[in-house]
Amino acid sequence: MRRRARVSLIGEVTGFSRSRTQAYFELRDTEGAVPCVIWLNELERLDLPKGGLRDGAEVVIGGGPNYYRGSAQASPSFSFRATHVRLAGEGDLLARLEALREQLRAEGLFELQKQLPRPRLPKTIGVVTAEAGAARRDLLTGLQRRGWAGTVVWAFAPVQDRRAAPAVAAAIQELAARPVVEAIVVARGGGSLADLWAFCDETLCRTVAMLRVPVISAVGHERDSTLIDDVAAVACSTPTHAAEAAVPLDCDEARAGLERCAAALRRTGEGAVGARTRHLVALARGPARALRRERIALNQKTREIRAAAQRGVAERVSFQRRIALVVLDRTARRAVTGAASAATTNRRRSVALDRSASAALRRRRDGLRRAAMALRAHDPERTLERGYALAEDTAGEPVTSAAAAIAAGHVRLRFADGGVGAKIDPEGGGDERAA
Repeated sequence: MRRRARVSLIGEVTGFSRSRTQAYFELRDTEGAVPCVIWLNELERLDLPKGGLRDGAEVVIGGGPNYYRGSAQASPSFSFRATHVRLAGEGDLLARLEALREQLRAEGLFELQKQLPRPRLPKTIGVVTAEAGAARRDLLTGLQRRGWAGTVVWAFAPVQDRRAAPAVAAAIQELAARPVVEAIVVARGGGSLADLWAFCDETLCRTVAMLRVPVISAVGHERDSTLIDDVAAVACSTPTHAAEAAVPLDCDEARAGLERCAAALRRTGEGAVGARTRHLVALARGPARALRRERIALNQKTREIRAAAQRGVAERVSFQRRIALVVLDRTARRAVTGAASAATTNRRRSVALDRSASAALRRRRDGLRRAAMALRAHDPERTLERGYALAEDTAGEPVTSAAAAIAAGHVRLRFADGGVGAKIDPEGGGDERAA
């Protein structure tokens, strides 16, 4: 390879760095990139301005292919060994990248993803990365460190060649089409701008900006900057940082905090139960105290009512007495006046009454005489004088039938000259004896 013809290449310098003996960079154009190396002593002999060989500078280099067979400490590698370098004018690769960045910013694509809500504890996370890359292991380690136990949906895609950008865009779209995916992580390890150029693709960036699912970019390291970082919801420096952004909640700390809160709640509940118990005990004694207070107040009100009633009665009696005295005085005066007039009237009526009484007395005497004669004729005593007897009960009422006599048991037989007691024999066969 070293015997091949020397050629000249033109392109833009990216990833410029130095070691103790050589300078390393990539020469890039829109079609790809070539790793280049030049000895520092040869670079110093070149008539280049200070800082002329830098990222973004467009240069023409002369040299040929070179191959390093590797060693125990280094891997085999291909490079273009430069022997001549001259500036070809300002490079436009980074300028075009910056212009595309400004265009996307002007269209508002940088803000779309940042406005999407991100779940604090997603159940399913989609990941786009290389299947055998270290970013995959770092991301899993970061998720495990967070204590997250959700589901990871992998979408493996190349992350460094001309096919990388379409493949990554297709993988992202496939993950976003799954309803269960709540966040998407695009992860890749560090590298030069040429290695990361696929993540500056305009189509890829527009695809990410228009997704409904928040995309977390973890491409390169802290010093690396790609367009996907600008359009993504979150730009992370490492896959571990991406794991923290995808799962904002530290599950282990949350569990520990929840356990602390549960213990505090348990202690608070036990204390509240004790406090409520004491309060309830105090309330249990409260009705008796309240009843005693109400009884005292009721007794006091009873005494007040009694005293007020007695005062009211006394006042009313006094008032009624005064009224009665006035009424009686008036009545007495009316009575005296009426008595005088009644006396005159009574005298006149007395004379008339005397005359009427004398006449009535004569009439009554004549009637009594006639009635006495009739009564004498019907007097039972005269019947008794003829030998009859009158049966009377203990109350002195006449016994008019045998059934009444049997019911009375004892009767009194009254004769004209006196009475005797008799005991009734229902059979009619016993002797009658005087009581």
